[in-house]
Amino acid sequence: MRYMTTYDLMESARNTNQWMGATAQAIAGYPLFAAMPNPALTLMGAWGEVAERTFSRMVVKPDWGIDSITGEDGRDHVVELETVVEKPFGNLIHFKINGREPSKRRVLLVAPMSGHYATLLRSTVKSLLGDCEVYITDWHNARDIPVSMGKFDIEDYTLYLVDFMRALGSDIHVIAVCQPAPLTLAATAYLAEEDPAAQPATLTLIGGPVDPEATPTEVTDFGRRVTMGQLEEAAIQRVGFKYKGVGRMVYPGLLQLTSFMSMNADRHSQAFSDQIQRVARGEASDHDAHNKFYDEYLAVMDMTAEFYLSTVERIFKKCQIAKNDFVVAGKKVDIGKITDVAVKTVEGANDDISAPGQCIAALALCTGLSEEKKYSHLEPGAGHYGIFAGRSWRDNIRPLVLNFIDDNSRPPASGATTAAGDMAAE
Repeated sequence: MRYMTTYDLMESARNTNQWMGATAQAIAGYPLFAAMPNPALTLMGAWGEVAERTFSRMVVKPDWGIDSITGEDGRDHVVELETVVEKPFGNLIHFKINGREPSKRRVLLVAPMSGHYATLLRSTVKSLLGDCEVYITDWHNARDIPVSMGKFDIEDYTLYLVDFMRALGSDIHVIAVCQPAPLTLAATAYLAEEDPAAQPATLTLIGGPVDPEATPTEVTDFGRRVTMGQLEEAAIQRVGFKYKGVGRMVYPGLLQLTSFMSMNADRHSQAFSDQIQRVARGEASDHDAHNKFYDEYLAVMDMTAEFYLSTVERIFKKCQIAKNDFVVAGKKVDIGKITDVAVKTVEGANDDISAPGQCIAALALCTGLSEEKKYSHLEPGAGHYGIFAGRSWRDNIRPLVLNFIDDNSRPPASGATTAAGDMAAE
């Protein structure tokens, strides 16, 4: 119960800050004060507006906000979200473009489960929609999943990916961004041995910790310094009474957000200070650069405790993927079994989360894959976010990935739609 109390106290602190921001904004906007303008009231109102928006966004799942795209015919086509496979801890969704012939390029984006929603890849999705049929893994917030639904660790995550790939067929092109890169590699290897016909045509791994020890960063150093007992004691809490997942052990999104922001505390503090000044001067807008970024960055979700702890222990501490010693459902996964899937790695030269060397390690693990099916790219000057959503992605990496897909495409697989329908009905 003490962990449940801690969870509720943390939520209460967030709620209080949101209330204080709204109150300051309301007081500063009181009509009577308009007769006697005061710079202090203006600044207080600006602080209140920024604070209320900041703390309210932390518990709201962002919308995709992709309503339409312009096709090659010059017309706007409505984009509809379609659930292909529905599961307790995450769905496979499709961005269906009405009025357009389905694209021959079919892409599965594997979104990270690292504290943010899949909408973190919104700009990546937008950049691909004009040229591809885009599917994405939409992971659920653990606080909203009843305890009766059971556990969800990295083995379950891997098996979810296996099911999603099976549902989409062997002509699918998988792109894993950041955290899921090693587990997507493992899921592909699992299929290579258990169901070779269901393997994807290509696998692109972007900035993921396949071998965290290849190039240590602050993230990997933290994993080595802290024992699993210390981590469980400090980070794991029980969901409070306010949510459907009451009693579930989780790594709270608010705690993860605190860790994210502490890594660049000075930069974030300056960003909020500057935004308050802009609001006070009347220069801010609802969709300015600050709000667009932080509306997404601050929206966090809880991870199940077993997923978070097993990720730290098995991926970062024991390096089971890097050592080709990963086990799923009692079966050892041999990455060397991948022989018919073209694999590409993408890294950013300035990535301080998954540094160069960590992702390209996947190619050395694919011992059964011919060299002509192995590709890699190191993007000069790019940080972690830039390699999948920034200018580096749009201008350089995206065209390379699309060329890689075209060079290694397969004919459409029969029965994939039926398989997807069967899984959705389960």
